[in-house]
Amino acid sequence: MTAQALLNKRYRIEETLGRGGMAVVYRGRDLLLERDVAIKVLREDYSSDANFHERFREEAKAAANLSHPNIVPIYDFGIDEISHRLYIVMEFLQGKDLNTIITERGRLRVEDGVSLGIQACAGIGFAHRSELVHCDVKPHNFLVTPDLRLKVTDFGIARVMSSIHPDEEADVVWGSPQYFSPEQAGGGPPSFASDVYSLGVVLYQMFTGQLPFIGKTSAELARLHRRAQPIPPRELNPLIPSELDAVILKVLSKEPSQRYRTADQLGQVLTTIQKRMRGEYTPAPTQRARPQAAAAPAPRPAANRPAAPTRRQQPVTRPNPVARPTGPVSTATDALFEIDWIAVFLGLVALMAVGGLLPFYIWVFNAVFGGR
Repeated sequence: MTAQALLNKRYRIEETLGRGGMAVVYRGRDLLLERDVAIKVLREDYSSDANFHERFREEAKAAANLSHPNIVPIYDFGIDEISHRLYIVMEFLQGKDLNTIITERGRLRVEDGVSLGIQACAGIGFAHRSELVHCDVKPHNFLVTPDLRLKVTDFGIARVMSSIHPDEEADVVWGSPQYFSPEQAGGGPPSFASDVYSLGVVLYQMFTGQLPFIGKTSAELARLHRRAQPIPPRELNPLIPSELDAVILKVLSKEPSQRYRTADQLGQVLTTIQKRMRGEYTPAPTQRARPQAAAAPAPRPAANRPAAPTRRQQPVTRPNPVARPTGPVSTATDALFEIDWIAVFLGLVALMAVGGLLPFYIWVFNAVFGGR
């Protein structure tokens, strides 16, 4: 399509952003909402089949329901009234696709590659939780902004292609031959584990600057994916941590059961590696509990030492009033006892006075001693 062309009297074509085997991507302008958009227009032969239209519509609807920071949102889709070609309208991002970045740099810094890998796993993992398989995971479908924010695009497009020409080669039907999994290479349908394998190929390429398998034809690549073992990425790039090297080789396993089951699981492992690289890793609580359990017996020797005196034990250390010490202190104590007896006598007198007996005792005293 030419510049300034209109799709359904709403989307104006501005410039071509890229071309692929099944579509052309343009930067366009949404005249209704007045914003820039990315428009993917499918090839004419993909747009001429009525059954394909319905499948395309269902896949586009499913992809449009994916709302995640690491997924390119779909704004609209349809078929142009004039050209009769299918199109998808998406968010327009300033930046480049990951394949272009790898081509320009050769290989990425380990820190940058791990960060981009985590973001890719977050977007694809969200789709997996929504029961959607991407089917065509490759760096061409990862858009990266200048500040290294990554978003995944083209969910389900490869899967819907299987209905247009069933006799086409596997690279058209089930994904790109450099990135598809051994089960896809064997003609089987993709799964969550297939997306994980393709993510492993992307990780391998980011950190080494080359693909794990290189072949001249799709058939040769299919054979390599199914039977050959890749060179460990750390042999090509010694800066790759050994644990990251092991993770990449794990997700490139031939058997799906030997990989991580979903992109979320792979993303969690990459996040742990990132934290270790940054010195931010904290062991899980069960791991921290072991040193504490070993140190627990330490206070036990203290139980054999004399216990600190309690309040009940403290009176034992006080001077015993029965065995009073000799000297001036004894005299003062004796005086204290005399004063106490006087107080007792005075108390009895007061008690008798209150009781009315004092006058009686005075009369008796006078009678006894007054006569003398």
